[in-house]
Amino acid sequence: MSTLRIILGDQLTRSISSLRDLDPTLDQVLMVEVRRETTYVAHHKQKLVLVLSAMRHFAEELRREGINVRYTRLDDPENTGSFTGELKRALKGVSPDRIVVTEPGEWRVLEEIMTWSNELAIPTGVRQDDRFYATRARFKEWAAERRALRMEYFYRDLRRETGLLMKDGEPVGGKWNFDPENRKSLPKNVEPPTRCVFPPDETTREVMALIEKEYPDNFGELENFGWPVTREQALQLCDEFIERVLPGFGDYQDAMKEGNAFLFHSLLSPALNLGLITAKEVCERAEAAYLEGSVPINAAEGFIRQILGWREYVRGVYWTYMPGYADTNVLKAERRIPWFYWSGETDMNCMKCAISDTRRFAYSHHIQRLMVTGNFALLAGVHPREIEEWYLAVYADAFEWVELPNTHGMAIFADGGMLASKPYAASGAYINRMSDYCRNCRYDVRQKEGEEACPFNYLYWDFLMRNEETLSDNPRMAFPYKTLSSWDDARRKTVRRDAARFLDSLT
Repeated sequence: MSTLRIILGDQLTRSISSLRDLDPTLDQVLMVEVRRETTYVAHHKQKLVLVLSAMRHFAEELRREGINVRYTRLDDPENTGSFTGELKRALKGVSPDRIVVTEPGEWRVLEEIMTWSNELAIPTGVRQDDRFYATRARFKEWAAERRALRMEYFYRDLRRETGLLMKDGEPVGGKWNFDPENRKSLPKNVEPPTRCVFPPDETTREVMALIEKEYPDNFGELENFGWPVTREQALQLCDEFIERVLPGFGDYQDAMKEGNAFLFHSLLSPALNLGLITAKEVCERAEAAYLEGSVPINAAEGFIRQILGWREYVRGVYWTYMPGYADTNVLKAERRIPWFYWSGETDMNCMKCAISDTRRFAYSHHIQRLMVTGNFALLAGVHPREIEEWYLAVYADAFEWVELPNTHGMAIFADGGMLASKPYAASGAYINRMSDYCRNCRYDVRQKEGEEACPFNYLYWDFLMRNEETLSDNPRMAFPYKTLSSWDDARRKTVRRDAARFLDSLT
């Protein structure tokens, strides 16, 4: 039986289920670069280069094995621009008995795949993506048994099932979660490690020229491109992180520093989400480093929790509650996203630094995303679709299954608490505590009102007042609402005036 095997751009894993029983003498692999995928949001130039270069490298690796690969490039004159169109074109040249594909990461792609059997009149098998620890069905079953979803409990279940950082049925170190030890700001005498980069090879340079030609006005710069585009490079980056960087990750994972986008973070999420390296490989390497004594428990546990816990959890939320999940807007946020999210032109230094890092590297770490750019969108009342499209466009690791729940539920609380137990709203004091951004800001983080005050300060209280009816009963919001209850009308009016003045200036 001959098979046409489809490999999507985020399925660059040799052991992926769609390739597992491949017969090189009968089967063909189809890989396509299609315009629909490069334009459904205005992707960062580096993200486009990363995906297309990694795809081309993966195709060559398969060919070196003697596998027959049909590959359509973006600038092929006959390229139809869609998965279905390219599949129809491929079927004109081959007559397979069946089509096989691994389940995609995004809902809209699955909807397209589910039309193939009828439209093409050929059996299409959609196989499970077992590169994750938990299947979609596993999470759905877990979620059905609970009134409220909390990542911590799902994470503990997966720790028990995998045995990661477990001994005799109990978590090593005596605790499941060492997060309270992972919230230190970066001391002045701690210098973040230098990171390895991967200079573009001939294939990557060819893709860079293509993207500059096809998408010259897209957000982002290509000068600093250094992401891994092969499995070998991804493994090298992982080894470097485990050996030199992970020991400091636990203490400083929440820290932010002007002029240093990477700090102690792994930078592995783009390679993970493309499939160049697997979650199991990364988690087992981190556990081994702890067991051999080279990495402290708060670093190993904190890092493994990001992958085994949070990454698995948001995927489960996405596939259990989509497509309706994306339409929720509990806080009734309606504002258009400010232009400075694209231009970086703002006097708020924290926002300027986070957006500048994003422009240069297609990257910022989770606290910059949650507590700077996400926090501002939450406080300002930016419409969920506006900020979600931005996050999906600008980050090299952004695919909808991971981006949407993180933004929709965690950053802007649009789901009303399905994913997070409270809105992650904060004033300028948090940013000042965890970074050096405020030192060079034109606004004064110590001032609470007036034109010189940090906008995060009055926007925070305006957000609480604006959403008091929705949020005041949340137990985790009791303290700020108790403070707010002591304010007189004059103080409330001042905050509303400052917030309106600032937000109106963004239009």
